[in-house]
Amino acid sequence: MTEDHKVPPGDEAGGTPIRRRRRTRALIAAGVALGCTIALGGTAAGIAYWHLDNNIKSVDINGALGTDRPSKAAAATPSTSASASQSPVATGAMNILVLGSDSRSGSNAKLGGGHTSGARSDTAMVVHINEAHTKATVVSIPRDTLVYRPSCPTSSGSTSAAYNAMFNTAFSVGGAVCAVKTVETLTGVRMDHYIEIDFTGFAKLIDSLGGVTVTTTKDINDDKSHLHLKAGTHHLDGKTALAFARTRHGVGDGSDLGRIELQQQLLHAMLKQVSAADLLTNPAKIYGMAETITSAITTDTELDSLSELVSFGSSLREIGSDNLTAITIPVVTAPSDPNRVVEASSASKVWEALKNDTALPKSVLDAQK
Repeated sequence: MTEDHKVPPGDEAGGTPIRRRRRTRALIAAGVALGCTIALGGTAAGIAYWHLDNNIKSVDINGALGTDRPSKAAAATPSTSASASQSPVATGAMNILVLGSDSRSGSNAKLGGGHTSGARSDTAMVVHINEAHTKATVVSIPRDTLVYRPSCPTSSGSTSAAYNAMFNTAFSVGGAVCAVKTVETLTGVRMDHYIEIDFTGFAKLIDSLGGVTVTTTKDINDDKSHLHLKAGTHHLDGKTALAFARTRHGVGDGSDLGRIELQQQLLHAMLKQVSAADLLTNPAKIYGMAETITSAITTDTELDSLSELVSFGSSLREIGSDNLTAITIPVVTAPSDPNRVVEASSASKVWEALKNDTALPKSVLDAQK
């Protein structure tokens, strides 16, 4: 597995849990079902569609970055099975950068464990969908990985390039555009889409599911994330689930690895709850979840409408937990700082696999066990 590494005491617990491979499936289920409901509905459904469609915020990644980017994978011919009222179903291999924004502004201040200015992206994943849309690979990038952060365009000019910068600073200094550009520079892989979710949105999503149940083997006491749980089984509401996913100082040796294990446990709990909620047969719950998700996410401009999200979700219906692979990019302790990491040499094999739409190397998978 990755080298164990600690974040310096001055860093706050971060890492909103977009580690969201299951959470995205909840969005898919809600989006597909809602799209079908709207297609059959009348005026009220049309108003609901307009409201949800206008909830979605977006960033024009393609317009900002232009053509100086990795090549785009060859696109397959879009499916024509969708009805005339729907967008063609998305096809072809694609890569999506998924970020968790931990801004402490607004309603997030009560959930963020502090009032630090600005926003960071302590959770970052590259999600690869294979050409047939039957398998997905999720590759997490640790927030404290030291990388080359390129100069990024902004509305007022550009950011400065930096060597040995923490990965999560890209979002801090240049927002979504710089996060995408930094990932593409690091990996050599084109990001076809971008999805971001914030603290409040994640907490509300858990609440819309009716909470989640987790079991801890040890007491957790973390004043920074405001989480205090005795060992045992607990049913968590949204606020507590967020703290559970963010806690670091109260588990293990205080490194990010302990937090990642809790996030993985939470994701399994969310998947069980999504299945138990029977979303596809409960229109009220579908609408509530769609309202929560569309209010919480920011996407690229190619996913910024409900019809586009429904199309995207429809294309992923064959992907379940049994054909989804999740790893952390291989890293080693940074020579310049024992509290930071850098990519291991085997990381290049991961990015090549995503670029060529092939399976991850067995050597990389074995090292993660």
